[in-house]
Amino acid sequence: MNSNNRGHFPFVNSSSSSESSDEFDEWLEYENEAMEIEEQIAINMIARNNYVIHQLLLIQQSDQEATMAESPVQMNLVPTEATSESFAEYGQVIEASSDGDLFGPNDAQLDLSRGTPRFYIMRLEGRTLGFSTITHHANVTQCLGSIGGHVWYLGVAKPSLIEDVDRERVGDNVESGSDGHLYAPPTVEEVRVFRFSGPKFVKLNRGTWHAGPLFSDSSMDFYNLELSNTNEVDHTTHSFKKKNGVIFRFEDSTSAS
Repeated sequence: MNSNNRGHFPFVNSSSSSESSDEFDEWLEYENEAMEIEEQIAINMIARNNYVIHQLLLIQQSDQEATMAESPVQMNLVPTEATSESFAEYGQVIEASSDGDLFGPNDAQLDLSRGTPRFYIMRLEGRTLGFSTITHHANVTQCLGSIGGHVWYLGVAKPSLIEDVDRERVGDNVESGSDGHLYAPPTVEEVRVFRFSGPKFVKLNRGTWHAGPLFSDSSMDFYNLELSNTNEVDHTTHSFKKKNGVIFRFEDSTSAS
Protein backbone atom coordinates (compact mmCIF):
# COMPACT_ATOMS: atom_id res chain seq x y z
CA MET A 1 0.00 0.00 0.00
CA ASN A 2 1.20 3.47 -0.89
CA SER A 3 2.22 5.28 2.25
CA ASN A 4 0.72 8.50 0.87
CA ASN A 5 -2.83 6.99 1.10
CA ARG A 6 -2.45 5.65 4.63
CA GLY A 7 -5.23 6.84 6.97
CA HIS A 8 -7.81 7.58 4.22
CA PHE A 9 -10.85 5.67 2.95
CA PRO A 10 -9.99 3.79 -0.22
CA PHE A 11 -12.65 5.65 -2.24
CA VAL A 12 -11.75 9.10 -0.96
CA ASN A 13 -8.95 10.93 -2.60
CA SER A 14 -7.12 13.15 -0.17
CA SER A 15 -7.19 15.99 -2.63
CA SER A 16 -11.03 15.88 -2.83
CA SER A 17 -11.99 15.06 0.76
CA SER A 18 -13.77 18.39 1.27
CA GLU A 19 -15.84 17.90 -1.87
CA SER A 20 -16.73 14.31 -0.86
CA SER A 21 -17.78 15.49 2.59
CA ASP A 22 -20.18 17.98 1.02
CA GLU A 23 -21.61 15.25 -1.20
CA PHE A 24 -22.09 12.98 1.81
CA ASP A 25 -23.88 15.74 3.71
CA GLU A 26 -26.21 16.25 0.74
CA TRP A 27 -26.83 12.52 0.45
CA LEU A 28 -27.56 12.27 4.22
CA GLU A 29 -29.98 15.20 4.04
CA TYR A 30 -31.74 13.56 1.11
CA GLU A 31 -31.99 10.25 2.95
CA ASN A 32 -33.42 11.97 6.05
CA GLU A 33 -36.00 13.81 3.97
CA ALA A 34 -36.95 10.57 2.25
CA MET A 35 -37.36 8.82 5.61
CA GLU A 36 -39.51 11.70 6.91
CA ILE A 37 -41.73 11.47 3.82
CA GLU A 38 -42.10 7.70 4.24
CA GLU A 39 -42.91 8.14 7.94
CA GLN A 40 -45.51 10.79 7.14
CA ILE A 41 -47.08 8.56 4.50
CA ALA A 42 -47.30 5.73 7.06
CA ILE A 43 -48.81 8.09 9.67
CA ASN A 44 -51.37 9.36 7.14
CA MET A 45 -52.34 5.79 6.24
CA ILE A 46 -52.82 4.88 9.91
CA ALA A 47 -54.85 8.03 10.49
CA ARG A 48 -57.04 7.30 7.47
CA ASN A 49 -57.64 3.72 8.61
CA ASN A 50 -58.54 4.94 12.10
CA TYR A 51 -60.94 7.47 10.60
CA VAL A 52 -62.64 4.82 8.48
CA ILE A 53 -62.97 2.52 11.51
CA HIS A 54 -64.36 5.40 13.58
CA GLN A 55 -66.95 6.21 10.90
CA LEU A 56 -68.00 2.56 10.68
CA LEU A 57 -68.41 2.43 14.46
CA LEU A 58 -70.52 5.59 14.37
CA ILE A 59 -72.74 4.07 11.69
CA GLN A 60 -73.06 0.87 13.71
CA GLN A 61 -73.90 2.85 16.86
CA SER A 62 -76.45 4.93 14.97
CA ASP A 63 -78.09 1.78 13.62
CA GLN A 64 -78.21 0.27 17.11
CA GLU A 65 -79.73 3.45 18.56
CA ALA A 66 -82.30 3.60 15.78
CA THR A 67 -83.27 -0.01 16.45
CA MET A 68 -83.61 0.60 20.20
CA ALA A 69 -85.61 3.79 19.65
CA GLU A 70 -88.08 1.96 17.40
CA SER A 71 -88.95 -0.66 20.01
CA PRO A 72 -88.00 0.59 23.50
CA VAL A 73 -88.66 -1.43 26.64
CA GLN A 74 -91.05 0.18 29.10
CA MET A 75 -89.86 0.34 32.71
CA ASN A 76 -92.63 0.85 35.28
CA LEU A 77 -91.58 2.87 38.31
CA VAL A 78 -93.30 3.27 41.67
CA PRO A 79 -93.19 6.86 42.98
CA THR A 80 -91.60 7.56 46.36
CA GLU A 81 -92.90 10.38 48.55
CA ALA A 82 -90.29 13.14 48.60
CA THR A 83 -88.95 13.90 52.07
CA SER A 84 -85.68 15.33 53.34
CA GLU A 85 -84.47 11.80 54.03
CA SER A 86 -85.68 10.03 50.88
CA PHE A 87 -84.43 12.77 48.54
CA ALA A 88 -81.06 13.41 50.23
CA GLU A 89 -78.94 11.89 47.43
CA TYR A 90 -80.43 14.28 44.88
CA GLY A 91 -80.93 17.53 46.75
CA GLN A 92 -83.19 18.97 49.43
CA VAL A 93 -86.91 19.05 50.12
CA ILE A 94 -87.75 22.39 51.74
CA GLU A 95 -90.89 22.74 53.84
CA ALA A 96 -92.39 25.63 55.77
CA SER A 97 -90.45 27.00 58.74
CA SER A 98 -91.49 29.40 61.47
CA ASP A 99 -91.12 33.11 60.87
CA GLY A 100 -87.96 34.33 62.54
CA ASP A 101 -86.01 31.09 62.21
CA LEU A 102 -82.37 31.71 61.42
CA PHE A 103 -80.62 30.30 58.37
CA GLY A 104 -79.57 26.69 58.87
CA PRO A 105 -79.03 23.32 57.21
CA ASN A 106 -82.76 22.86 56.62
CA ASP A 107 -82.78 25.89 54.32
CA ALA A 108 -81.94 25.53 50.64
CA GLN A 109 -78.16 25.43 50.23
CA LEU A 110 -77.88 27.34 46.96
CA ASP A 111 -75.09 27.73 44.42
CA LEU A 112 -75.91 30.66 42.16
CA SER A 113 -72.32 31.87 41.90
CA ARG A 114 -71.72 31.09 38.22
CA GLY A 115 -74.10 33.58 36.64
CA THR A 116 -77.08 35.85 37.11
CA PRO A 117 -79.92 34.25 39.13
CA ARG A 118 -83.31 33.99 37.45
CA PHE A 119 -86.47 33.52 39.53
CA TYR A 120 -89.66 33.18 37.53
CA ILE A 121 -93.02 31.41 37.21
CA MET A 122 -92.98 28.60 34.67
CA ARG A 123 -96.23 27.37 33.14
CA LEU A 124 -96.17 23.78 31.90
CA GLU A 125 -98.86 22.11 29.81
CA GLY A 126 -99.61 18.70 28.38
CA ARG A 127 -97.24 16.66 30.52
CA THR A 128 -97.53 12.88 30.81
CA LEU A 129 -96.63 10.42 33.55
CA GLY A 130 -93.60 9.12 31.72
CA PHE A 131 -90.29 10.15 30.24
CA SER A 132 -87.51 8.92 27.98
CA THR A 133 -84.94 11.70 28.46
CA ILE A 134 -83.29 13.16 31.53
CA THR A 135 -81.35 16.41 32.01
CA HIS A 136 -78.80 17.95 34.32
CA HIS A 137 -77.39 21.43 34.95
CA ALA A 138 -73.70 21.52 35.84
CA ASN A 139 -73.45 25.15 36.93
CA VAL A 140 -76.37 25.79 39.27
CA THR A 141 -78.60 24.37 41.97
CA GLN A 142 -82.17 24.51 40.68
CA CYS A 143 -85.29 25.04 42.81
CA LEU A 144 -88.78 23.99 41.70
CA GLY A 145 -92.12 24.18 43.47
CA SER A 146 -95.78 23.96 42.50
CA ILE A 147 -97.79 27.15 43.02
CA GLY A 148 -100.77 26.00 45.05
CA GLY A 149 -99.12 22.90 46.46
CA HIS A 150 -100.49 20.52 43.84
CA VAL A 151 -99.24 16.98 43.38
CA TRP A 152 -96.44 16.59 40.87
CA TYR A 153 -93.62 14.17 40.11
CA LEU A 154 -89.95 14.29 39.23
CA GLY A 155 -87.81 11.56 37.71
CA VAL A 156 -84.23 11.71 39.00
CA ALA A 157 -80.82 10.06 39.00
CA LYS A 158 -77.81 10.93 41.14
CA PRO A 159 -75.30 13.54 39.92
CA SER A 160 -72.49 12.10 37.83
CA LEU A 161 -70.32 15.15 37.14
CA ILE A 162 -66.61 14.38 36.86
CA GLU A 163 -64.76 17.14 38.68
CA ASP A 164 -61.19 17.15 39.98
CA VAL A 165 -60.92 13.36 39.90
CA ASP A 166 -58.68 10.90 38.10
CA ARG A 167 -60.22 9.86 34.77
CA GLU A 168 -59.13 6.29 35.48
CA ARG A 169 -61.59 6.18 38.37
CA VAL A 170 -64.53 6.42 36.01
CA GLY A 171 -63.08 4.42 33.13
CA ASP A 172 -63.98 5.02 29.49
CA ASN A 173 -67.67 5.76 30.06
CA VAL A 174 -67.22 9.53 29.96
CA GLU A 175 -69.09 12.08 27.87
CA SER A 176 -68.87 15.84 27.39
CA GLY A 177 -71.74 18.12 28.39
CA SER A 178 -73.25 21.21 26.81
CA ASP A 179 -70.51 23.53 28.08
CA GLY A 180 -67.63 21.06 27.82
CA HIS A 181 -67.84 19.60 31.32
CA LEU A 182 -67.35 15.86 31.78
CA TYR A 183 -69.87 13.40 33.17
CA ALA A 184 -70.74 9.72 33.31
CA PRO A 185 -74.10 8.90 31.67
CA PRO A 186 -76.87 7.84 34.08
CA THR A 187 -77.80 4.18 34.23
CA VAL A 188 -81.29 2.73 33.88
CA GLU A 189 -81.03 1.01 37.26
CA GLU A 190 -80.52 4.22 39.25
CA VAL A 191 -83.56 6.14 37.95
CA ARG A 192 -86.24 6.96 40.55
CA VAL A 193 -89.51 8.92 40.58
CA PHE A 194 -90.51 11.14 43.52
CA ARG A 195 -93.91 12.55 44.41
CA PHE A 196 -94.23 16.11 45.73
CA SER A 197 -97.34 17.44 47.41
CA GLY A 198 -98.34 20.33 49.64
CA PRO A 199 -96.42 23.51 50.49
CA LYS A 200 -92.88 22.37 49.73
CA PHE A 201 -90.28 22.82 47.03
CA VAL A 202 -87.23 20.92 45.84
CA LYS A 203 -83.65 22.06 45.50
CA LEU A 204 -81.69 19.96 43.05
CA ASN A 205 -77.97 19.60 43.64
CA ARG A 206 -75.68 20.67 40.84
CA GLY A 207 -75.61 17.89 38.27
CA THR A 208 -78.67 15.99 39.54
CA TRP A 209 -80.37 14.32 36.58
CA HIS A 210 -84.07 15.19 36.42
CA ALA A 211 -87.10 14.65 34.20
CA GLY A 212 -90.08 16.88 34.83
CA PRO A 213 -91.96 18.35 36.52
CA LEU A 214 -94.58 15.77 35.52
CA PHE A 215 -98.29 15.75 36.45
CA SER A 216 -101.70 14.51 35.34
CA ASP A 217 -103.45 17.91 35.24
CA SER A 218 -103.76 19.74 31.92
CA SER A 219 -101.41 22.50 33.12
CA MET A 220 -99.57 23.61 36.22
CA ASP A 221 -97.54 26.65 37.31
CA PHE A 222 -94.15 26.31 39.01
CA TYR A 223 -91.75 28.79 40.48
CA ASN A 224 -88.27 28.15 39.18
CA LEU A 225 -84.91 29.41 40.46
CA GLU A 226 -81.89 28.87 38.22
CA LEU A 227 -79.52 31.09 36.21
CA SER A 228 -80.52 33.46 33.44
CA ASN A 229 -78.81 31.35 30.76
CA THR A 230 -79.33 27.84 32.18
CA ASN A 231 -81.59 26.69 29.37
CA GLU A 232 -79.25 28.13 26.74
CA VAL A 233 -75.77 26.96 27.79
CA ASP A 234 -76.18 24.50 30.68
CA HIS A 235 -78.69 21.93 29.51
CA THR A 236 -77.21 18.44 29.07
CA THR A 237 -79.69 15.70 28.13
CA HIS A 238 -79.39 11.91 28.03
CA SER A 239 -81.86 9.93 25.95
CA PHE A 240 -82.67 6.55 27.50
CA LYS A 241 -84.75 5.72 24.44
CA LYS A 242 -81.85 6.18 22.02
CA LYS A 243 -78.93 5.12 24.21
CA ASN A 244 -80.52 2.37 26.30
CA GLY A 245 -83.68 1.34 24.46
CA VAL A 246 -85.80 2.17 27.52
CA ILE A 247 -88.69 4.47 28.44
CA PHE A 248 -90.14 5.06 31.92
CA ARG A 249 -93.76 5.13 33.04
CA PHE A 250 -95.53 5.44 36.38
CA GLU A 251 -99.04 5.89 37.71
CA ASP A 252 -100.53 8.90 39.46
CA SER A 253 -100.97 8.03 43.12
CA THR A 254 -103.02 11.15 43.96
CA SER A 255 -106.28 9.23 44.20
CA ALA A 256 -104.68 6.73 46.55
CA SER A 257 -103.34 9.40 48.91
